[in-house]
Amino acid sequence: MSGPVHAFLAGHGRDGAGRLLADVLTFDDARIEGVHDFIQWCFPLREASRAVPGAPVLTPTEAEAIRIDPAAIDGLRGATARMARFYEATDGWLRPYDHNHLRITRILTALRDLIGQDAAQEFFELVMKRVQAAGSPVNPDSLTYWKRALR
Repeated sequence: MSGPVHAFLAGHGRDGAGRLLADVLTFDDARIEGVHDFIQWCFPLREASRAVPGAPVLTPTEAEAIRIDPAAIDGLRGATARMARFYEATDGWLRPYDHNHLRITRILTALRDLIGQDAAQEFFELVMKRVQAAGSPVNPDSLTYWKRALR
């Protein structure tokens, strides 16, 4: 393992709160909505989180280790599937401004950087299907960030 995020995604390491990825994947929707310190571990970025000080920052070495480790990719795909179920099952984020809009940007960016463009595009399409079905309530700035995250 090359670092703590890699170990977490591969299922062997714990996040900053001592949870395994398997623990996070069993969160119910209320816990997904209410807990704010897991998303940075499930979808790591090269930039520090402004929302959760002390959250991990993905290094280039650790990113490469994740990309080539089937267990870590499976973990990332599991986290993606859990978040997809959350966004399909809940409506609270379908409003002009919501913290989940930032989460979606993070998810898209991490998927693009760690799995590839197709995975990010698939998640984007799932989210946009819900947004459009709800009458497109999400603010234009969030939509712009999501589209930028695909590039």
